Amino acid sequence: MSKRVLMAMSGGIDSSVSALLLLEQGYELVGVTFRTFDYIKESCLAREKGCCSVESIMEAKHFAENLGIDHHILDFRQIFRDHVITNFVQEYQRGRTPNPCVLCNSHIKWGELLNAAEQYNCDFIATGHYAQIEQYHGHYYLKTAVDQFKDQTYFLWMLTEENLKRTIFPLGGYTKDEVRQLALQHHFEKLARKSESQEICFIPDNDYRHFLAEQGCQIEEGNFVNREGKVVGRHKGYCNYTIGQRKGLGVAFGEPKYVTHIDADRNEVTIGDRDELYCTEVHASEMRIRDEEWLRSSPEVYARIRYKSPATPAKLVFDDDFADNKRACLHFEEPVWGVTPGQSLVLYKDGLVVGGGLIDS
Repeated sequence: MSKRVLMAMSGGIDSSVSALLLLEQGYELVGVTFRTFDYIKESCLAREKGCCSVESIMEAKHFAENLGIDHHILDFRQIFRDHVITNFVQEYQRGRTPNPCVLCNSHIKWGELLNAAEQYNCDFIATGHYAQIEQYHGHYYLKTAVDQFKDQTYFLWMLTEENLKRTIFPLGGYTKDEVRQLALQHHFEKLARKSESQEICFIPDNDYRHFLAEQGCQIEEGNFVNREGKVVGRHKGYCNYTIGQRKGLGVAFGEPKYVTHIDADRNEVTIGDRDELYCTEVHASEMRIRDEEWLRSSPEVYARIRYKSPATPAKLVFDDDFADNKRACLHFEEPVWGVTPGQSLVLYKDGLVVGGGLIDS
C-alpha cells in the first residue's frame, strides 16, 4: 500500500500536528495550502484567525519547510466562488441560512484536493479534522471523534464512500488538549498557543450582512408579521435575519421575540414567542444515505439539526419516491428547537454518520 499522502495544511495547529503524526508513522507527505478567498482585514491579521490571511498561508509553507516537506500553494479562488460563495448568497436570497463549510468540504477539500493528489502522485489525502473512519457491513463510514466537543463529522456528511477510502484523519483519536501537548512536545510553542477561528473563513469580521451587501445582495425593507399575519413592524431586509434570532431585530416589542419564519417571496419576517420554534418533525432534501436497506429496516437514528446541537433520537421516514427526489422526514421523540432551512440534518447510529441532508422545514 502506498504511504504517500497529500496533507492539507492551513497554518493552524490541527493540520500541523496531523503532519507531525503522519511523519512519525512513516508516511511520505506532500503539503498543500489553498487560496479560497482574498479577504484581508487588520482585525483578521491581528487575531491570527484561521485561514483568512496570507500570513497563515506563509506560516503553513514555512512549517512544511521546517519538516522537510515539499509544499505547494493552490489557487482555488474561482471554484470556491462558483461552488461556495455563490451558494452562500443564493441561499440567503431564498430566505435560508446556509452552511458553507459543508459545501467547501465536499467540493474543495474532497474535490479539488483529490484531483491534486493525482497530480502529486498521492494515493491519500489527510486533513486536521476531528473525525474517524470505520468500516461496517462492507461500507466506509465517518465516525465521531474521541473528542466529542471538537467532533467535526457534522460538516463532513456529504463525503462519499470513495472519498473516505482515500482519506486519513490523524486527529480522530485525540483530544484538543492532547494535540496542544503534542505541539509543545515538538517545541512548537507558538503553534500550541495559536488561537482558533469560530468564524466563516471568508468573513473574518463575522459580519455576514456586510459581506452579502458587498456581493450585491440588496434586499428592500419589508414587514415583520406575527403568526396571524398581522404587521407588527418593519425589517431591514429578510437576508439580515435567521431563524431563532432574538437580538438585533431593530424593533422593540416589549418582550423577547424571535424570528420564526422567513418568506423571501413576500419579503416578510415572522416573529413570535420562543415556544413557537419547537417542533417534532423535520423535512430534508438532497439526502445522502450510506446504506438505505439498513435504515429502512432499522429507521431509528440520532439526528443533529446544527453543529452544536445534541444528537437527538428520531425515526427516519423515506418519501415514497425517495429514489427520485431524495427527500425524507425525521420524527423526533422530543421537540427540537430552532430548525433552520438551509442547515444540515445529519444522522448517526452508534457514532457512525449514516446519512444527511439539507433542512427544508
